[in-house]
Amino acid sequence: MTHEEILSMLGDYVDYLIANSSAETPMWNIEKVRSGKPNKWNYIDGCMITACLSLYKTTGDEKYLKFSKDFIDWFVQEDGSIKTYDPKEHNLDNVNQGKNLFILYDIFGDEKYRKAIDTIRSQLLTQPRTREGNFWHKDIYPWQVWLDGTYMAQPFYMEYETRYNKMQGCIDSYKQFMNIKKHMRDEKTGLYYHGYDESRQMYWADPVTGCSPNFWLRAMGWFMVAMVDVLERMDEQLYNEYRGIMAMLKQTIEDVHKFQDEETGMFWQVMDHPGVEGNYLETSGTALFAYAVLKGVRLGYLPKRMAAWAEKAFYGTCDKYLSKNPDGSLQLDGICLVAGLGGKDHRDGSLAYYFSEPVVCNDAKGVGPLVLAYTEMIARK
Repeated sequence: MTHEEILSMLGDYVDYLIANSSAETPMWNIEKVRSGKPNKWNYIDGCMITACLSLYKTTGDEKYLKFSKDFIDWFVQEDGSIKTYDPKEHNLDNVNQGKNLFILYDIFGDEKYRKAIDTIRSQLLTQPRTREGNFWHKDIYPWQVWLDGTYMAQPFYMEYETRYNKMQGCIDSYKQFMNIKKHMRDEKTGLYYHGYDESRQMYWADPVTGCSPNFWLRAMGWFMVAMVDVLERMDEQLYNEYRGIMAMLKQTIEDVHKFQDEETGMFWQVMDHPGVEGNYLETSGTALFAYAVLKGVRLGYLPKRMAAWAEKAFYGTCDKYLSKNPDGSLQLDGICLVAGLGGKDHRDGSLAYYFSEPVVCNDAKGVGPLVLAYTEMIARK
């Protein structure tokens, strides 16, 4: 396919997904579809609605705005409560969808969005923290910091504090990034480990460093996007902190790029083990890299030369995994359904573990990032 055909196909693909989805039954939430349970407020839909709102902003097409508003309105009540969401669950994943409330509030001015923003902010007031001050990833994972959590919570936190709280929590957010750099970055590769257990008690944690054993691609992807999204919401008055995160972003992209597959432009599920049996080129993390870099270049956080790496990742993913079915419907393959650490399934962070999780098509954890990268490609044009 030519690049033009890929871009046109992606537009059709998004239309197909939203035509067949609602807040009650989003076809892209494969975990939910497989579980057979009713949909809840969750980060996976949050990622997809962020992509739809980004498409609205880039194209001006009202259908994306209408779909996003209808979707969120199914959850958000007039009093600012959110159906199926409980702040006391203390799950950072549930903060992610909150970013979209700021956008809807700006466009429609409906006070229920402003109240719902406060509902989500209330979770962070009581979110348990490590002794050094980082949010636990979830209440059920005590003393643990996961890279994914930076994407889930920090952009919302930074935006709230900048807009509504006289920037009081902005330094706190910055410090959480610096703690991650201190504890989770591998000096040799520049990559970041998926998780860190301050207590060193979890079976997956290195008894000396507290880190999990491997570099999982999607966790790195969430982390790269988190830095870009936080910078976008940060006031430049925080001169040193702003430049600190920008320098960290640039260094991370440089280091990650070294692991980009020369032939396809993609990245491997476990990043530093290319071609090992069971490893594969994975869609979601590659798309997150493409999005983070394209957006970072557009906003001036990253040098322009890096855009070529992102375009290679974007088109490489589409060439390998975007296809048309015999019935004319489109699908995106090569998406790791889920990966975590600990829990009852003994997720030990080993290579065998990361290779064992299901690989699926059309899941929003891959589709959302690819569509976000697609909006950046349109913006470049």
